[in-house]
Amino acid sequence: MKFSLGKTTLIALTIFGITDSSMAQNKPIIYQLLPRLFGNTQTNNTTYGTIEQNGSGKFNDISNKALDGIKELGVSHVWYTGVIAHASLTDYSSFGIKAGDADVIKGRAGSPYAIRDYYDVDPDLAVDVSKRMVEFEALIARTHQKGMKVLIDFVPNHVARDYHSLAKPAGIADFGARDEVSKSFSQTNDYYYIPGKGLVVPLNPDPNDPLKNLKDGQFNENPAKATGNNVFSEKPAYDDWYETIKLNYGIDYANGEKHYFEPIPGVWLKMKDILTYWADKGVDGFRCDMAEMVPVAFWAWVIPQVKAKHPGIIFLGEAYNAASYKEYLTTGNFDYLYDKVGLYDSLKKLIKNEAAADVKEISRVWQVESAGYGDRMLRFLENHDEERIASAGFAGKAELALPAMVVSATLSGGPVMLYFGQEVGEPGKGIEGFGGDDNRTTIFDYWGVPEHQKWMNKGAFDGALLSKGQTSLRNYYKKLIQIVSGSDAIKTGAIYEVPRSGNMNNKMYAFIRYNGKQRLLILANFDREQTLDADIQIPEQILKARSSVRVTELLTDRKLNIPAGTSIPVKVAPVSAQIIVF
Repeated sequence: MKFSLGKTTLIALTIFGITDSSMAQNKPIIYQLLPRLFGNTQTNNTTYGTIEQNGSGKFNDISNKALDGIKELGVSHVWYTGVIAHASLTDYSSFGIKAGDADVIKGRAGSPYAIRDYYDVDPDLAVDVSKRMVEFEALIARTHQKGMKVLIDFVPNHVARDYHSLAKPAGIADFGARDEVSKSFSQTNDYYYIPGKGLVVPLNPDPNDPLKNLKDGQFNENPAKATGNNVFSEKPAYDDWYETIKLNYGIDYANGEKHYFEPIPGVWLKMKDILTYWADKGVDGFRCDMAEMVPVAFWAWVIPQVKAKHPGIIFLGEAYNAASYKEYLTTGNFDYLYDKVGLYDSLKKLIKNEAAADVKEISRVWQVESAGYGDRMLRFLENHDEERIASAGFAGKAELALPAMVVSATLSGGPVMLYFGQEVGEPGKGIEGFGGDDNRTTIFDYWGVPEHQKWMNKGAFDGALLSKGQTSLRNYYKKLIQIVSGSDAIKTGAIYEVPRSGNMNNKMYAFIRYNGKQRLLILANFDREQTLDADIQIPEQILKARSSVRVTELLTDRKLNIPAGTSIPVKVAPVSAQIIVF
């Protein structure tokens, strides 16, 4: 079969702004991990187990050896998830931290996104709870010493039902401390209220709830406050974010979402102080939870102020509405946004071999949905919210996602992310607790992550317990990231899509990344049976971007004997990919 690349295609791609390299001088490689899970060596894994039963990783477990293992993957940024103190059922009363109320906590460890104190770190993560902040600051220093930067979560939209800061600096008031609770909305309130009505805690529909004996349904919140996912009722449902309270950024949702941004709302000022507090500690960036649930005007106001004091700090927004990408990147000043509903969702269909899956969706993502902003979209195949690739509900086998990972990593100069355990095929098996058997690694419970623990090897972080297949998988990720992080063509080059022709099917994708220094032909074959067998015709426009390297398949370092001419013959096995430098 032949692919024909003509002038029209190249011109069209230039129109779509594909050569934008404003953010591409450095391609961030992000590695997400939950310290509570990452360093945990215990293997009991009792459903809804306590911290004594199932254990918890600590900041100190993320040792120099652990960081070396992360660094060798080519990682530039480590996203430490669940650092800030959140509501939990574990009792630290001896340190002044009481256990939360089980009626409004999910799991035993609690959600990392139900913040109970923005100025503290979670006590579960400390060897010496009284020195928990010192231990986190030491982790920041270790990470920096290894040449990597630190990201943490910033959770701006909601707080835990029992929010109360013990660690806040002098002179700072808690959220809601000065609210007029008789008003459902006030531009000076931090929360939204349902006057005259108390909170009705939703009941677990499972009559065999293992934590039933800890719940009495009597959590006292009167008047009730609005729930984090914009539920303005005293009766949130069990699948709502009932463990959280919605924060008021000056929008009156009950009256057509009318804005009250002058004078500056109190929540804005409090959040600016919180961001500055963590940046002052050496945090290099924030992954901003549910960024689109907070008005873009707040981000436009706060991000430049934080950057003025801390140049180079980055803001990564969790976003799911493609129609708002431009606004949050330009007006809102975000550096990067999630590419979940575009590239991730499209690749997932291809990985799962769904009947309707088609590589034309990849084209749609970068030519239309994120046109001009590809270098500012975070690409990933796993994170704490998504199903594990190797889970029964997703692909069932980690290797089936490798063509998708190649596309994710090479389609732009923007960041690409790995989730801890992804590189060794962690399947997310088991009923850990609140999340149930959902093909994910729990964020709500104490748990050991089995396949990741094989790489961890009781703290040696040498991979000695991995199978040959897992070692090979990890090496593949290492090689891929090495290629993309050091590639001029991927960081700053144009993209040239190879159009479908002949008998090429809808599960094969080819494109070229190129500039004056480097040219890469990238081929991804998602088909589980058919080999991609093609003669790639290279057009004159790309051949003019001179390169003196020998034709090589980079993932295997295999030198190719290519006859003189303007084409490259290729064969790509089912469910595999190639990156050819020419």
